[in-house]
Amino acid sequence: MYRTIADFERQWDHERETSLKILKALTPEALGQAVANDHRTIGRIAWHLVQTMPEMLNQTGLKVTGPHWDTPVPTTLAEIIAGYEASANSVLDEVKSKWTDETLLLEDDMYGERWTRGFTLMALTHHEAHHRGQISVLMRQAGLKVPGIYGPSNEEWAAIGMAAPAV
Repeated sequence: MYRTIADFERQWDHERETSLKILKALTPEALGQAVANDHRTIGRIAWHLVQTMPEMLNQTGLKVTGPHWDTPVPTTLAEIIAGYEASANSVLDEVKSKWTDETLLLEDDMYGERWTRGFTLMALTHHEAHHRGQISVLMRQAGLKVPGIYGPSNEEWAAIGMAAPAV
């Protein structure tokens, strides 16, 4: 749970940049990659990240920019990336301009529970990391190189002069 806006800002900056690194490593052809026919595709998961920011945080009274939860997945990767950038930037703008460290302790009705706003921000960042992990696995299945998220990816070890860990 976040206790200060500054702590959230530092973490959100990292999460936002990491998600953008993943999204920008995608190809238009990979957007249709799914683990199975009845599961979400990379494109659908990426768009879900975009949709969740306003869906979740607007329940707290913020006005985060972004598509409604039932807006169809865009047909281009550029639209997904642009949507992500706009929503992710809006999250930080809204939190910094409308909340204080003290308001992080206020509770809102969230999904049938009472969450502090600090917890809601933590849930948002964990949600982001969870789906980024799903996308990275699907990227491997699609034959794409995966950028490092919380350290080097398999392909990046050599660039830092180290051998990749044994598989």
